[in-house]
Amino acid sequence: MAPFAAGARARRRARKAPMAEINVTPLVDVMMVLLVIFMVTAPLLKAGIAIDLPDSRAKPLTATPRGVTVTIDRDGKTWLDDAELAPGALAARIAALPRGADGRLPQVTLRADRALDYGRVAALMGELNRAGVTELALVTGAGLPRPAGGVIRGSVSAH
Repeated sequence: MAPFAAGARARRRARKAPMAEINVTPLVDVMMVLLVIFMVTAPLLKAGIAIDLPDSRAKPLTATPRGVTVTIDRDGKTWLDDAELAPGALAARIAALPRGADGRLPQVTLRADRALDYGRVAALMGELNRAGVTELALVTGAGLPRPAGGVIRGSVSAH
């Protein structure tokens, strides 16, 4: 019985020995799946405000200047970049924007849904003028396909 007992002890010691290798294949598989998920979902995270832009025959500008974007959606809600504004707060927010070295406000780009009436858009342009905006770029969906419920990236026409 002594040889059997010595063999059992050796097997127990062999089972308790620390494993010196790490199997990284499952780790690589999980990381690849996560990479694919992030690559697919990253473009969807930058969600815009869904509006239906009007068409225009104006030529698109080659470069969009840096500035702020004012958006009016179908319901008449006003947005400054990605922040929704309370009614009547647009002029104060635009006037509070930091001015450039020449004392001018940053370029203001207007995106308005085509379902809005002309009076609402004209009133908003009046608010922008009261805030000191003298140059305004209008965004249109010139020649772009209209996705169902999607955001249209349009050309910028300086007017």
